[in-house]
Amino acid sequence: MISLGIFIKGFGIGSGLIVAIGAQNALVLKQGLKQQYVFWLCFICALSDSILIGLGVLGFAEIMTASPILMKLTHYFGAIFLFVYGARSFYASFKTTHSMQLNQGHHQTLTQVLLTGLAFTWLNPHVYLDTIVLIGSLATQFEDKMSFALGSIVASWMFFFSLGYGSKFLKPLFTNPKAWKILDFIIGCIMWSIATSLLL
Repeated sequence: MISLGIFIKGFGIGSGLIVAIGAQNALVLKQGLKQQYVFWLCFICALSDSILIGLGVLGFAEIMTASPILMKLTHYFGAIFLFVYGARSFYASFKTTHSMQLNQGHHQTLTQVLLTGLAFTWLNPHVYLDTIVLIGSLATQFEDKMSFALGSIVASWMFFFSLGYGSKFLKPLFTNPKAWKILDFIIGCIMWSIATSLLL
């Protein structure tokens, strides 16, 4: 039986981490704006995240229960990581200027899009930190780890498909660098609030 409270916590933390702008999300956004193979790219990204979250929760569940000290250390590590992640978002919000540049004339094949999506997921060290290390360590706080993992997984699927299919409506917005600044600032607030909750 799923614990709704723990599911919601997993969903919230998963959403806060997944929404952070990175290579993987930028690719989904770009393909969504171009409307090329959106379903399959969203599917492969969400499935990859699900596998990594499952590995993180299952692996840490065994390790952490045997070592309370290691559990505390991972929570501190998670908080530090989130503070740094948030600081980078705040820095990007105030210092960088970037907008989504589209090359409408370049049409990739399905294989090229899927291989790029897999590379951006499995070759990106931040994905492992977010899913296996951070979500895996946070899951050890709960007796019902599967509800926490399921919440994070559902957040991943909802986010990728919402981003992929909803991005076409955002095309005018994300050609404006100010939109990225606002989003980066919101991401920084989310990361720091989660880090604070870990320490408290």
